Amino acid sequence: MNHSKRHNDILRLLQQEGTVTIADLAKKLDVSLETVRRDIKPLTTNGTLLKMHGAVALPSVVGEAPFEKRMRENSEAKKAIAIAMASTIRDGDSIMLDTGTTTSYLARELLGHRRLTVVTNSSDIARTLSTVNDNRVYMAGGELRSDNGAAFGVSAIEFISHFTVGHAVISTGAIDAGIGVMDYDLEEAEFARAVVSRGKRAIVVTDYTKFGRQGLVRVCEFSALTDLFTDKAPPRDVSSSLKAAGVNVVLAR
Repeated sequence: MNHSKRHNDILRLLQQEGTVTIADLAKKLDVSLETVRRDIKPLTTNGTLLKMHGAVALPSVVGEAPFEKRMRENSEAKKAIAIAMASTIRDGDSIMLDTGTTTSYLARELLGHRRLTVVTNSSDIARTLSTVNDNRVYMAGGELRSDNGAAFGVSAIEFISHFTVGHAVISTGAIDAGIGVMDYDLEEAEFARAVVSRGKRAIVVTDYTKFGRQGLVRVCEFSALTDLFTDKAPPRDVSSSLKAAGVNVVLAR
């Protein structure tokens, strides 16, 4: 692989992943650490890349919000899950979405649908789907968080309690075989629990990295769900628990 070809591959990897360590670059490009350091030196000198603590990043990535960084993580898997989930939604359907990177990808995949009724606490999702295709979008109120632009708390939960939708969709931070769907933030878990209760279908969209994790707060047991969309088959213990609870597991291809 020649020098300029590796430059292009380095830039492509950073566009996909945001920040990458020198060691990971060497592994992904199948070259030595010395070769990577030599390749990135002119790119950092001319300002194309920023070097920091054994890693490199594009200047545009430095300083972006945590939510934007999470959007980059496993982006291809999240997009595939979103496509699979969107294919089960019809024009004119009602859908409730909590804030999350995978639900934000789902909102983008729903741009091909018309006359949707959307209820959400996410300003990103509301902005994506409002004012297009004759959609009606309702956003839960309250103070918006700076990292993800979402509203939480009593007022947000009370607002969504007035709706019953066809599809209630949540993302999640962790899935444990014995405990169920979990998250790391109390307010996010409480809001997601309320969303699950408002749909004829109760759906989790999550990539496989969340399986086998234990969060801080339980959102719900598997029995509260009707469907789970993911990109790879869950581990055996999680799969058994989902099957026992009657959850339909859909693998995005």
